[in-house]
Amino acid sequence: MGISSLGVGSSILTQDVVDQLREVDEKAHLEPITLNIANENDKKDALDVIDASMNNLKDSINEMKSHSIFIERSTEVTGTAVSVVALVNTDVQDFTLTVDKLATKQIQESGIFSSEDALIANKGEVTEEEDEEGNTHEVETPSSLTVSISGTDFEIAYDSTTTLKDLKKSINNVAGEKFDVTIAQINDGEFTLFLSSVETGKNQEITITDNSGNLKDDKLTSLTELQAGANSEFTFNGKAVERTTNNVKDLISGLSITLQETGTSVVSVTQNREEIMNRVDSFVSKYNSTMNELNKVTKSSVDSSEKGIFSAESTIKNMKKTIANLFNNIDKSAGSLMDFGFDIDKDGFLTLDKTVFETNLDENSKNLEVFLAGGTFTKSDESTLELKGAFVEMSTIIESYTRLGRTLDTFQDSISVKIKAYEDEKVSATESLDSKYSIMKKRFIAYDAMISKFNSTSSMFKQMIDAQNAASNN
Repeated sequence: MGISSLGVGSSILTQDVVDQLREVDEKAHLEPITLNIANENDKKDALDVIDASMNNLKDSINEMKSHSIFIERSTEVTGTAVSVVALVNTDVQDFTLTVDKLATKQIQESGIFSSEDALIANKGEVTEEEDEEGNTHEVETPSSLTVSISGTDFEIAYDSTTTLKDLKKSINNVAGEKFDVTIAQINDGEFTLFLSSVETGKNQEITITDNSGNLKDDKLTSLTELQAGANSEFTFNGKAVERTTNNVKDLISGLSITLQETGTSVVSVTQNREEIMNRVDSFVSKYNSTMNELNKVTKSSVDSSEKGIFSAESTIKNMKKTIANLFNNIDKSAGSLMDFGFDIDKDGFLTLDKTVFETNLDENSKNLEVFLAGGTFTKSDESTLELKGAFVEMSTIIESYTRLGRTLDTFQDSISVKIKAYEDEKVSATESLDSKYSIMKKRFIAYDAMISKFNSTSSMFKQMIDAQNAASNN
């Protein structure tokens, strides 16, 4: 008999009774476990947020502990004569460049051909050769010409089938690193081969020499100069300078200067102040964001809705205390971060006086760099001391929590272990209830059958009594 038949015989041992009993048991045995699982999952989610905040803080600290932010350079150019790019660690300086002449390429043109498919050569010497089958064939001996530029020669093969277009392709293939070769149609039926040096400078003379004497005419060997190669000429702070190129990289170490037009430009090479301030701002923001999250999850309150989820967790509370004391845990032999504009306000959040910080950048940039990132610090009395660097020390402290296998990893693992234990406990409790109510169902069915039988017997006796009473009355 199925569970759906419960109560048919008794109208007492019904499915509703079983469900109500089960609900009471679940509230007593399963609901607390479910709440524990939900609470641990909430902790896990909150810890993910804390972990992300701590990693963001670590990244911003690692950016600040790098010397690279202090050696990056910016350039400001007044005037359009030049553009300037500064590499890291270039000397901070100001100078004036006056461009008198730009470097140019050598450009030559050939004579005029009727089309780009015009043949450039006559047939050369012919010899007879016998093939494998014994047949004799005429074979044209290859001819060659030499294309020269700044003392470098390139030999180009040709024959009586070579067109102007073929020659252009051959020169580009063989000597493309030195030449730009193209064909232009000047007018109808007038095509010219143009040869341009890839590099600029006055030593870029281009010539073509016919080695075999089989070119049809001197259209290729008698080139016309359209533009002479010339060096750039400019002055650096009034000193005359000459280069073969407009891209000058050997004037000042670390500077790439591009000459753009004649005229004067004033160049200022400075420390990349904007990048430094961006990274400082990022650190302040990430620090405060982390402290805000830690304050929220460790908050103590009698009101459960306001109480932080980790208010009783020593691991997170100790981490919050460590972060709050970051500034107190660094070497103070050369001063403190407060000397450079950093401070903690009454609410425990980090502030930065940018005026103080930038004044240190202006007046003693090297000491500021060393204090933050490590190195040799020079005191006012010219004595020196070696510092690890405030942000190097901070990084070590933060990574004791964030590195793989460290505090946050271990704490996260402990939460996962608890969740697994509670889930196993819930499965076990559910199986126990299932077993209990399976047995109860069978007993209720048996009891219900017995009650039904008793009810049936009682009904029979009642009918017999009623019949006997009716007979007596008659």
